[in-house]
Amino acid sequence: MNIIPWLVRAKRWAQNPPSEDRVKLVFVVVALCLLVVGYEWAFGWPDWLAVNRMTAKP
Repeated sequence: MNIIPWLVRAKRWAQNPPSEDRVKLVFVVVALCLLVVGYEWAFGWPDWLAVNRMTAKP
């Protein structure tokens, strides 16, 4: 993996950081994802969301 493009991207990001609203949006999205994962871990996957195995008819 070539690290040069990542360093260039990091340099540009450091020179022109995202706005405060963008940072808040990212944190909200990450928090929502963690809430969904935590709910699924604590209570399990609901049966009504489970995919039923389809059987092929000959």
